[in-house]
Amino acid sequence: MLSIDFLDDVRRMNKRQLYYQVLNFGMIVSSALMIWKGLMVVTGSESPIVVVLSGSMEPAFHRGDLLFLTNRVEDPIRVGEIVVFRIEGREIPIVHRVLKIHEKENGDIKFLTKGDNNAVDDRGLYKPGQHWLEKKDVVGRARGFVPYIGIVTILMNDYPKFKYAVLFLLGLFVLVHRE
Repeated sequence: MLSIDFLDDVRRMNKRQLYYQVLNFGMIVSSALMIWKGLMVVTGSESPIVVVLSGSMEPAFHRGDLLFLTNRVEDPIRVGEIVVFRIEGREIPIVHRVLKIHEKENGDIKFLTKGDNNAVDDRGLYKPGQHWLEKKDVVGRARGFVPYIGIVTILMNDYPKFKYAVLFLLGLFVLVHRE
């Protein structure tokens, strides 16, 4: 019955209304991209918002928590700070706590991380031959979080059909909604 009502609504739309709805959808998508790029500039992070994907940081953060990141160059990395980092050859960034810092005489800082819920440090996760992370590996540092809001992202990644259903329903709503 829903599909019949939808098809009737689309048939009743003239071309001008349909173009308006498509343009409206395009404006929503471009606004979201502009907000994202603005957050990137303000926070200094390539990814200002991330979702915790595993339980390795429990009890501090749980799977599905949404983290807000900053990555200001002038702020030094400290022991105990929670960082999000990327490892060469891995697509998904990792959220872990800084365990040790090693500062060289020339001022370069290297550091070691570990998940709060993990038994050992992250050297086993780093690329072969790498024993420390560098500042260039850091995507951002956790500055705040919202619990469990990111579970929707996890569901969309774990169940692709759910993702396509949500996207279809959102697109359908934008096309049919007439305001």
